[in-house]
Amino acid sequence: MLLAIDCGNTNIVFAVYDGAMRRGMWRCKTDASRTSDEYLAFLSQHFELKNLHVADVNDVIVSSVVPDVDFALEQLAQKGFGVRPQFVKGDITAESIGIKVEIDRPSELGADRLVNAVAVREEYKKLAIVIDFGTATTLDVIGADGTFFGGVIAPGINLSMAALHAAAAKLPKISVEKPARAIGKNTVEAMQSGVFFGYVGLIEGLLGRMVTELGETPLVIATGGLAPLFKDSIPMISVVDEELTLKGLLSIYGRLKNR
Repeated sequence: MLLAIDCGNTNIVFAVYDGAMRRGMWRCKTDASRTSDEYLAFLSQHFELKNLHVADVNDVIVSSVVPDVDFALEQLAQKGFGVRPQFVKGDITAESIGIKVEIDRPSELGADRLVNAVAVREEYKKLAIVIDFGTATTLDVIGADGTFFGGVIAPGINLSMAALHAAAAKLPKISVEKPARAIGKNTVEAMQSGVFFGYVGLIEGLLGRMVTELGETPLVIATGGLAPLFKDSIPMISVVDEELTLKGLLSIYGRLKNR
C-alpha cells in the first residue's frame, strides 16, 4: 500500500491507498517540533481503527512546503515503515513527471502547486485555474497537459483573520462563516462580512483579470478546506475538489511505478 503525505503550512494530510482505493485519510496540525515517533503513534492509532497494519505500507510519497518538517517525515517513513520516501521537488522533479513550468524561476514553484498541476492533467484534462484555500490563497493557471503558466499568491483567509485579531486589541478571534448580510450589526458580524465577502471580491476580481489575460474561460477548480464554503458565492467556481493534491500524488506514484 501507499502512504501519501501532503504537508502544508497549517495541516499535514496522510492518506493510505490500496491501488486506486483510498483506505483512510487523516490530518493533524503541522508542527516542526513533532518527532517521527509522534507521527508514527498518531498514524498507528488511526491504522488500528481502519484495520490497517504498518507493515502493509511499502511506499511513501511526500509533497511538503515546510522544510523544517521534512526530516521528521523522512524518519517516519524509514523507521516506521522501513521504506525510503519519495519527495516531490526532491527526488521527483517537474521534468521527471512531464510537467512544463513556464515561470521566471521554476525552482521557486512549491511542491503542492506542482502536484496540483499533475492532478489537473490526469483528472480534468482542461485549461484550468486552481484556487487553493490554504495558509496562502493561490490561483494557478494550468494547461490541459499540466503546463504551469503562473498564478497569484494572496494571504490566506485564516492568516488574515489571525493578523486582524493580533493587530487590533479590541477585535475578537472569530471563525470563518458566511454571514447573512454584508452590513454587520455587531463586531463579529462586521468582521465575518469583511473576511468572507472581502475574499469573495478578491477572488472574483482576480479571476476576471486572469480570464481576460487568457482570452478564454478555463475550468475553475477550488480545493482546500474552505473551498465548499465559498463555492456558492463565487459562480465561476466549477468544481470543488478537496483531494486534488492527494490525487496528484497518487498519479505521480502510478507514473513512477509504471516506469
